[in-house]
Amino acid sequence: MKTVLLIAIGGAVGALSRWGLARWADQWRGDTNSFPLGIFLANVLGCLLFGWLAGLAENRQLFSDAVKMGIFTGFLGSFTTFSTFGWNSFELLRSGQIGMALGNIAGSVVIGLLAVWAGYSIAR
Repeated sequence: MKTVLLIAIGGAVGALSRWGLARWADQWRGDTNSFPLGIFLANVLGCLLFGWLAGLAENRQLFSDAVKMGIFTGFLGSFTTFSTFGWNSFELLRSGQIGMALGNIAGSVVIGLLAVWAGYSIAR
């Protein structure tokens, strides 16, 4: 139950943080109709935080399993799922599975875009 609660709290904080960052970036720039700067910043910052925290925790017992779930699945998972995608791709590269990593990267981007197009087309 503790793990579920930490994931829920982390998820709420992550979603609100992403929303706040995107809103701030768009207001700062004064243009909401061009490059999605706020979401881009959330993706990059989320990847940086994921890598930094994973690197800190990898060989140390800094966090309990419940806290890790709250941070990685809850907060970072709702702040940006792109950070998890980046981590998974990095782990495949780090373990020498280059083909799997490239397949994950290309497949996620290309098939993801096709899925958005398909969903949009179905709705229209």
